[in-house]
Amino acid sequence: MTHWTPDPTFYPSPREAVTAPAEKLAYVAAFDRAASRPDAIVVLDTDPDSPDYGRVVGWTDLPHLGDELHHFGWNACSSALCPTAPHPHVERRYLIVPGLRSSRIHVIDTQPDPRQPQVVKVIGPEELAKRAGYSRPHTVHCGPDGIYLSALGGADGAEGPGGVAILDHTTFEVRGAWEADRGPQFLAYDVWWHLTQDVLVTSEWGTPSMIEDGIIGELLLGRRYGHAIHFWDLAKRRHVQRVDLGDQYQMPLELRPAHDPTKSYGFVGVVISVEDLSASIWLWHRDSDAWAVTKVIDIPAEPADPADLPDLLKPFGAVPPLVTDIDLSVDDRFLYVSCWGTGELRQYDVSDPMHPVQTGSVHLGGIVRRTAHPAAPDEALAGGPQMVEVSRDGRRVYVSNSLYGAWDDQFYPDGVGAWLAKLDVDVDAGGLIPDERFFPHGDEFRGLRVHQTRLQGGDASSDSYCFP
Repeated sequence: MTHWTPDPTFYPSPREAVTAPAEKLAYVAAFDRAASRPDAIVVLDTDPDSPDYGRVVGWTDLPHLGDELHHFGWNACSSALCPTAPHPHVERRYLIVPGLRSSRIHVIDTQPDPRQPQVVKVIGPEELAKRAGYSRPHTVHCGPDGIYLSALGGADGAEGPGGVAILDHTTFEVRGAWEADRGPQFLAYDVWWHLTQDVLVTSEWGTPSMIEDGIIGELLLGRRYGHAIHFWDLAKRRHVQRVDLGDQYQMPLELRPAHDPTKSYGFVGVVISVEDLSASIWLWHRDSDAWAVTKVIDIPAEPADPADLPDLLKPFGAVPPLVTDIDLSVDDRFLYVSCWGTGELRQYDVSDPMHPVQTGSVHLGGIVRRTAHPAAPDEALAGGPQMVEVSRDGRRVYVSNSLYGAWDDQFYPDGVGAWLAKLDVDVDAGGLIPDERFFPHGDEFRGLRVHQTRLQGGDASSDSYCFP
């Protein structure tokens, strides 16, 4: 749907986006690991003045089974205000919700009742395969010229290459594969960009056959999962440069470029080093005419009694941090790092991106710690902070606890449960604390596991800006 004036949730610059009003609702992807019930988009009340604050207030079942909802995004966002955007009057209204296992793509309308979104279109896996040659859709970004959708696999749903598909802003039809020349890129995972610099960045995980059943020890120790990021010419859709982090650094996943469009840097989180089980954060940046990466944060593994560890980790006698998500505040000041294995969310001041300074830490769950939430101090938590989302003003951080069904089962074999926490941020001095009034968990999610959160009106990982 188009309007005569721009959507009021769009902002031309991150500087203006941080003044946005607080979100009233959050949308959460929830999935049934057994695939015996439909996955769902769950709606949470995030208005602290509401009697339903922190509660589930809406629920939309999907029409099929076995989707495994994972990441999702908006059909349109602030990138529509870029000077070259052909659709400046699109509306932030539809959630684009892929199924990581089914390869179905759901279009969900959040109007007229944002608490009761409705499924209005389902794109089948055959259309994604036929038109783009891809399967296993993952990251969704609202670009100025279309909806960008990364995918882990090729048309057969098992092997590569993965890549990026483009969906039409209006009809949501799959236009085709984005790449005109993919160069050496084969593995895929995340995608984001520096819009004003005509640069697109992608990261690597594995093909569907490499990740479908969880981490495969032989592949991990054989250093065969992804360990590089790729830089592309966004306008010409051509591969420009592959930057290898080193094959000991397995699985560079989430990409978080600076929101300030005049900056040429970003962060990528690496899940694990096969040499010492540590996790790390790397900064990509310009080095003369080329791109380079520099490791700026190391997070070591924690020693543990093998008796307390799942079978996968017993031989190592340690808990890996397992950095599986990161998020950068809209003002580019704070980087949040989820350590899903050790059950910790870290906050770093990255005002100087080459020299991050840790300013906060909260423990929840963890493979060994099982730290409880202060709202339920007698309830040991499984899982850990995983998907992390930051409000546009940077004052609230939301974390959910499930990573990916097969990984949940490997690292939390006694059950990962379901919980979602909100943390309040001291945006002046740094630091964050759990909000004891906001802790939906357990039966509130009706037996489903919870993954990514999207905030009504946009959040720190949904929008891109063309003006500083």
